[in-house]
Amino acid sequence: MSDERFCLLIIGGYGTFGGRLAQLLGDEPRLRLLVAGRSLEKADDFVADLRTPKDGAEGLGSNNLGAMVQAVRFDRDGDLAEQLTRMRPHLIVDASGPFQSFGKDAAYKVAEACIDLGIDYADIADSTGFVAGIGGLDAAARAKGTFALSGLSSLPALSFAAIDAMAPHFSRVDSVAAGIAPSAHVRIGLNVVRAIASYAGKKIVVRRDGRPAAGRGLIDAMRVTVAAPGAAPLRSRKFLLVDAPDLALLPARFAGLKSSFTGVGTEPQPLQHLLSLAARLVHLRLLPSLLPFARLLQRASHAFAVGDHRGGMFVRVSGLDHAGKRLSCGWHLIAEGDDGPFIPVIGVEALVRRLLTGIRPENGARPAAGELRLADFEAAFRRFSITSGIRMENEAAPLPLYRQILGSAWEQLPPAISALHAGGARVATGRARIERGGGLLARIVAGVIGFPRAGEDVPVTVRFAADGDREVWTRDFGGTVFRSWQVEGKGRDRHLLAEVFGPFRVLMALVPDGGKLRLVVRGWRFCGIPLPMFLAPGGDTYEEERDGRFHFHVEIGGRLTGLVVRYTGWLVVE
Repeated sequence: MSDERFCLLIIGGYGTFGGRLAQLLGDEPRLRLLVAGRSLEKADDFVADLRTPKDGAEGLGSNNLGAMVQAVRFDRDGDLAEQLTRMRPHLIVDASGPFQSFGKDAAYKVAEACIDLGIDYADIADSTGFVAGIGGLDAAARAKGTFALSGLSSLPALSFAAIDAMAPHFSRVDSVAAGIAPSAHVRIGLNVVRAIASYAGKKIVVRRDGRPAAGRGLIDAMRVTVAAPGAAPLRSRKFLLVDAPDLALLPARFAGLKSSFTGVGTEPQPLQHLLSLAARLVHLRLLPSLLPFARLLQRASHAFAVGDHRGGMFVRVSGLDHAGKRLSCGWHLIAEGDDGPFIPVIGVEALVRRLLTGIRPENGARPAAGELRLADFEAAFRRFSITSGIRMENEAAPLPLYRQILGSAWEQLPPAISALHAGGARVATGRARIERGGGLLARIVAGVIGFPRAGEDVPVTVRFAADGDREVWTRDFGGTVFRSWQVEGKGRDRHLLAEVFGPFRVLMALVPDGGKLRLVVRGWRFCGIPLPMFLAPGGDTYEEERDGRFHFHVEIGGRLTGLVVRYTGWLVVE
């Protein structure tokens, strides 16, 4: 590349996603970054804010601007040729939308203007028709020596990168489902709400029984637990059918695809249920559309921001492996706090950084599905609190319990921990220190379950036995024996470890944390009846390897009981 800075024009540069893209690229000294929109005043305010250091923003460009950043006015309904000739960008990224609302005559006018002037183009469109139709400009883009990539967002760019990473495990792919679960605390932009409202209750073409079928926007649903290996799962939720480019692109990727689904699962779920009911009114033609209520829907999503400040995404592929056996494979992602809304623009960031190193996509106009590898996204995830990974679910050959729950995070475990949880019948011996709570209720609970009495340097033997999909643990602490059994949760509790002590079932997330494996309580039951989480048995419970040995630290207690029991020590598998 020449000494001239690479000029990037972001349309909607001060909006929900364009602004985050500017943050991500603000530290790049090789860039001239034009933050564009209809309001020069808003663009100026955003750039001034971008230049102001912010606590906790380290690594996202806000504290260390290396790019030359400039606010500009850009009107997509104005004279595009004049504006683009004056600004002379090398690449335009359209982050404005909603692309569902662009009329047929004007849908691709920005992309067409870019191609006419020999300017590269990309967008983060999530409209099926818009993304699938960009190929109509392919011949013109090739003739001009430019590229035009549409849909360089979570769906389809990231989802197809995940699909491509899983596809080598299959000889035949029968179904693909994908979904996004935004944090309840993320303030969703009005354009995003308008896009969703535009197809609520309307026909969305999906794949069923190997043929195109009419799905119902925000009505058809599937329940999924998003559980990235190595992170506590999101709460199980329903995902409502949304219009996404994957639905049009997948049949071309997999000949004979039998079913497809793309959805969104928002929190709180009761609010999403009301949205689905409103979509049914549109489906029954009692309302023409939810578009007039877009601003009201946006305000409601902000007013009822209840739930964990965590978001996620999943892509699930099912079919046959190379031995002809049934196989399901899932890629899951979980983003903590405010990091989730950066995901839709991480693909664009990866594209720009590749261009700065001289790596450019092939000329032509096309959907961005398959344009980037999963590794390109994962490299960017490291700047954030984002965890992702793949889970294999071979129905014919189930994996050992902990390996099944942990998925690809199993590889992070130290050898002593993985050896203890290798599955099958085995015996481990060691020593332990035991503490007991002194409260009356704590003593009653400990007696009912059979926890051992307090003691120092107590000999321990643990026998593991497989019983179907369950694993039975028989613990002998110096002659005091108590038994529990463990199994992977089902339904809403999927991807959680369920441990059963008599009438109590405790649900735990397996979370690798450095060299430790933490067991984090996520729920509990008494005789199958869910109990309040604030009364759940808690404590610091983890496993770790020290000096080549497996060490355990188990703490059980609660608000009502105080400490019930705490036992720490080591084990060696015989």
